[in-house]
This record gives sequence, structure tokens and C-alpha cells, in this order.
Amino acid sequence: MANRTDPAAKSIRGTNPQNLVEKILRSKIYQNTYWKEQCFGLTAETLVDKAMEIDHLGGTFGGNRKPTPFMCLVMKMLQIQPEKEIVVEFIKNEDYKYVRVLGAFYLRLTGTDTDVYQYLEPLYNDYRKLRQKLPNGNFALTHVDEVIDELLTKDYSCDVALPRIKKRWTLETLGTLEPRRSALEDDFEEEEEKDEDDQIMDDVDNGAYEKGYHHGRSPTRERDGDRKRDSHRYRDRDYDRERGRGRDRDRERDRDRDRDRERDRYRLRDEKEYGRERDRDREREGRERERRDRDRGRRRSYSRSRSRSRDRKEREGGDRRKRHARSSASPRRHGDGMDNGGTRDEPKKKKEKEMKADGTDHPDPEIAEANRLRASLGLKPLKV
Repeated sequence: MANRTDPAAKSIRGTNPQNLVEKILRSKIYQNTYWKEQCFGLTAETLVDKAMEIDHLGGTFGGNRKPTPFMCLVMKMLQIQPEKEIVVEFIKNEDYKYVRVLGAFYLRLTGTDTDVYQYLEPLYNDYRKLRQKLPNGNFALTHVDEVIDELLTKDYSCDVALPRIKKRWTLETLGTLEPRRSALEDDFEEEEEKDEDDQIMDDVDNGAYEKGYHHGRSPTRERDGDRKRDSHRYRDRDYDRERGRGRDRDRERDRDRDRDRERDRYRLRDEKEYGRERDRDREREGRERERRDRDRGRRRSYSRSRSRSRDRKEREGGDRRKRHARSSASPRRHGDGMDNGGTRDEPKKKKEKEMKADGTDHPDPEIAEANRLRASLGLKPLKV
């Protein structure tokens, strides 16, 4: 709840005012002790008291990049969004220089281009010293005009990315901003008037004033006036030359930026075309792979069906041959009794051979009789 933007706050540059600070720095501010203890519950009126207590400015410092109280107050102003009159009073405050810088920094983040140049350029005449905290934790000496110049000319200040603003000569061309008038021009004019008065008094003392009164202006006065006009002309010419150079630099920078954008656009287009071609190639390869797989499956199924039909034919042929063999072998079995009788007589011959092997069929009758007796007793026959 303490980190939410005021519901009545308006969006700046199309976003939440607190989003003008990067998320990393914003999270560090939310975790800082100064933010939790000193900035809680601050309003536009009580914020002034905290701003008067600031004794230095800066972004983040130290190894863990702790935010400074100046940056915490900037974040608080973005959260509560004070009115423009209050911010202008901050900038016009001449007693407290850090309050002035705080208001200028906030206006640079949230103000329009015309307001930024209108309210910040007069601060170029403020040469008071300021303490700035560096990222390493040390302090450095700076001035108010240097801080204002950094806000108007740089892209980063106090570790915060500043919004882009138009160049001054562009606003002058559009007529939304008057040409810049230096504060030293009034001093120059006063010195010129003083020099003219001194010259007139010198001419009066030398009697040349009456001569010039009758015969025209004094030659010395005219010569001095011409010299001063020439100096002003040269000064204006130098200013115009510098402004022209600034315009040329800005145009070259814009041209380079446009060239870089075109190059990036062509590169992105080439990458997209390359990606499309690569996707098409992948789709083509996928289709070819699917077709090959389909053809391989068809061939495998065809070969499997052929092998099945071949096996079926072989089985049918084998059954046919068996049936034919049985049909051809049956008459031979019924008609030929000699073969069957021969096969039946073979066991009998074997039995006879086995019976004669016990020695009873010996040619010697005595031995045959002894073998019969031994066979009846279960003894082996005699071996002779």
C-alpha cells in the first residue's frame, strides 16, 4: 500500500509516474530504510520539510547500490504527484539550493519540453556549490548550473534515464519557445549606456559637444557606436553559427539514427525471411519423411502379404502331396503280402539267433548238452 501511486495522479508519457524510474532502482528505493521511515505518509506540504534537510544529491552508491535520500524524495514526488505550482515554487526557492535542484529534477522527468526550457534555463545563473555523492560512496563538488546543464543535455542523471526532449532550436522554429535571452545582455546594455553618457560628458568638457551639436554627431561617438554595433553583430553571427552547427550535428545524428533503424529493419526482415524459408524446408522434409515412411509401410505390408500367400500355397501344396501319397500307398499295402510277411518274420529270425547264441546249437553234442544244463541253471555257456 505504501508503494502505490496516488489514485488521483495522472499518467505521464502514457505510463505510471513511478515507472519513469527503472525497476531495479525502484525496488532498491522500496527496500531502503529512509524510504520506509522518513517518506511514509508524506504529502506535498510535509515534503518540503524533508527536502530542506537534504545535504547532498546523487543516485545510488556503494557495493549494493543503495539509493540516496535525494532519490527517495524524487520517487515520493512521483508517487504523490504534487501540483505544478508547488514544483515551480521549489524551483524559484533561492534559500535552499537542494530544494531547487529537487524541483528541477522532478520537472525534467514529468514536465513538457517548453516548461523544461522555460523554468530550468534561468537556473544557469545559479553558481552555488553542491555536494554530489559518487557511485563509490565518496563526495564530489559540483554547482547548480552544472546540474542543470546535465539535465538539459545528457540522457542520464543520478542513475535515472531522462525522457527525451526536443532541441531548443526546433521549438524556436515551431514558435512554441522564444529565443533565449542571456542575463548578461542587460549588463551589456547598461555598460553601453554608461559609456555613451561618459563620452557625452567628455565631449562637453572638451567643447566638442557644441561642435557636434551644430555639425552633427561627434566622430568619436559615431565610431564607438559603430564599433559596438559591429561587436553585437559579430556576437549574433557567432551565435547563429553555433546554432547552425548544432542543427547540423542534430541532423547528422538523426540521419545516423534513421540509417541504423533502416539497417535493423532490413536485418529483421532478412531474419524473418530466412526463418520462413527454414520453416518451409522443415515442412518439406517432414512431408518427404512421412511419404517415405508410408511407402516403406506399404512395401512391408505387401511383402508380408506375399509371404503369407506363399506360405499358404506351400501348406496347400504339402497337404495335396500328402493326400496323393496316401492315396497311392494304400493299394500296395493291401495287395503285397510278401513284404508284410517278411517284416513279420524278421523278429522271429532275431529270436532264433538270440536262442542259438546261448551255445545250445553247438555242433558237439556234449557241449550243447552242457550248455543246455548251464542255461537251465542260469550260467553262461561254455566258450570253446
